[in-house]
Amino acid sequence: MEENKQHFASSLAKRIIPCLDIRDGRTVKGVNFENIRDAGDPVELGAFYAEQGADELVFLDITATVEKRKTLSELVNRIARNINIPFTVGGGVGSVEDASLLLKNGADKVSINTAAYKNPPLINNLAKEFGSQFVVLAIDTKQEEDGEWYVYLNGGRVKTETKCLDWAKKAVASGAGEILLTSMNHDGTKQGFALDITRLLSETLPVPIIASGGGGTMPHFVDVFTQGKADAALAASIFHFKEIAIPDLKGYLKEKGIHVRV
Repeated sequence: MEENKQHFASSLAKRIIPCLDIRDGRTVKGVNFENIRDAGDPVELGAFYAEQGADELVFLDITATVEKRKTLSELVNRIARNINIPFTVGGGVGSVEDASLLLKNGADKVSINTAAYKNPPLINNLAKEFGSQFVVLAIDTKQEEDGEWYVYLNGGRVKTETKCLDWAKKAVASGAGEILLTSMNHDGTKQGFALDITRLLSETLPVPIIASGGGGTMPHFVDVFTQGKADAALAASIFHFKEIAIPDLKGYLKEKGIHVRV
């Protein structure tokens, strides 16, 4: 399986994905899932990233609740109308109906996290209804003192006793077509991605792995693609606050021999 994936992956460009974390209709960003600050208007940012050459856009409603579902779908619709790149939306998706509403409003894929953990058949239901390529499993994981990476739920607030790799394997077997892996230890620190757990999932699973959490410099992206074996790298604050421009990053990656769409 690993050989097949390697051959397949080598022919695919590595993806750069800005992430819009949304709270109350605004883009926000924190450090280690805390100290949240405003980062701008999501519709404007989405359009800007599409122009800049981002490969995809991810939208996560970090405090989604059932009451906000209508607001969320309207905002998704406004963003989708202004971009021409694949668009993944997550936050509070708990049913085929929730996913269908987002699809109708312009999402290309949905990201599921806590709801999938609490109700694993959701993954299979979504995959059967829309296809595996539509289902992105988001995993928030934290390395504890015992050296193991554990799954966290509810936006990183609730620890489980489940190990990250075990949950990822189960989810992929159920039909998840992609894993969005966020290291809570690295999130917002700009100290580099979690290379070891990213590589472990990339080498073990047959689906693409999106690395998230810790991107702060251009060499960090080289590391996550080469050492971490990631298929895509997601970042937020370095793009939102104009610390790194996507065209510059892609130019740098190309110079380093990494296949990206320029």
